[in-house]
Amino acid sequence: MNLEILGKVINSDDFTVGGGSASAIAGSMAAGIVSMVCKLSMNKPVKLTVEEYESISKEADELAKQLLIGADDDTKAYCMIKDAYAMPKNTDEEKKLRTASIREAGKAAASVPRDNGYKNKRVNELALLLVGQSNEAASSDLYSALYLSDAGVKGCILNIEANLSLIKDEKILDGFKNDIEILKGNK
Repeated sequence: MNLEILGKVINSDDFTVGGGSASAIAGSMAAGIVSMVCKLSMNKPVKLTVEEYESISKEADELAKQLLIGADDDTKAYCMIKDAYAMPKNTDEEKKLRTASIREAGKAAASVPRDNGYKNKRVNELALLLVGQSNEAASSDLYSALYLSDAGVKGCILNIEANLSLIKDEKILDGFKNDIEILKGNK
């Protein structure tokens, strides 16, 4: 587990890690809980087969890993923006290079939470599959996973939106806006 990123999210004096990383970590935790609920349900299957629980558990475990990596990627994307804004802007050439770097960093900074948002959405879908079909003793855990993954999706949407002003290409902007609608469940 990437405890360094978690520590940075918790550290209010570290400005390089924020809501995007926190949203990915929320999804990672939710995925781990989904997998745990599946494993607790295998001994006494409820409406699903052991193989179905195993399949969901395996996918959730993989999503948990990917979302932890996504938390780190979100921090790196933010640092790209910070570095781009720190570039010199004394000459016309430097200004052009700086502007291009800011726009590229903006695309990266919107792409990472988009990808993490889709992973969070999938975790939420897996959790929903287990509602009423898993070990009743783990229902509070399952609902915690639902809430965490939902918060992860919403946080990722906010982070995509926060970076859209840096992107000037209308086609790319439209793609991100479409992704936002899908993540919101409107498409």
